[in-house]
Amino acid sequence: MSNEATSDRLRTAVRESGSPLADVMSAAPPGYVADGGPDPVALAAAGPRVAAHRDEVELAVSAVLEGCLLHYGRPRVVHIADPDLALLAGDRLYALGLARLAAIGDLTAICELADIIALSAQAYTAGDGDGDGDLALAAWHAGAAAIGWGTDAATVAAKHAARAGDPGAAAALHAAAARAVD
Repeated sequence: MSNEATSDRLRTAVRESGSPLADVMSAAPPGYVADGGPDPVALAAAGPRVAAHRDEVELAVSAVLEGCLLHYGRPRVVHIADPDLALLAGDRLYALGLARLAAIGDLTAICELADIIALSAQAYTAGDGDGDGDLALAAWHAGAAAIGWGTDAATVAAKHAARAGDPGAAAALHAAAARAVD
């Protein structure tokens, strides 16, 4: 599914939830392109682990990604000028995505998204949210691959290295993701 179609589904889900976020969603997304890596929404939804509930996983990952972008980046769907309200909206989208996964019983995807949220927050607070070696992008890459294909020892080790502040963690996360999808 295209980024635009996924963004449209996210808008619909927010409207159906009765959330006041519906009033601040853009009519047409500027489009999210992951710098230096694949689109995490498409990557997570492409794997065999989620084949039985691909659409729900795609929507859930899209909601959590939008939440993260509201916290730290350039959101695709929800645009809020007030940074405090953007933070709250991001939290609401985290909850929406995780709740969708809970409804289908995908605890693995919930755990992976929780790791992505935590590692992204760590990266941005440490000032590694932009540029080459971007830990947040690497966390999304590895987490999305783990959602779609499952996790392995290399991914677990790379996440541990990221939590410990290892300067090679971003490269290890990207490498783990690449191995998972091969």
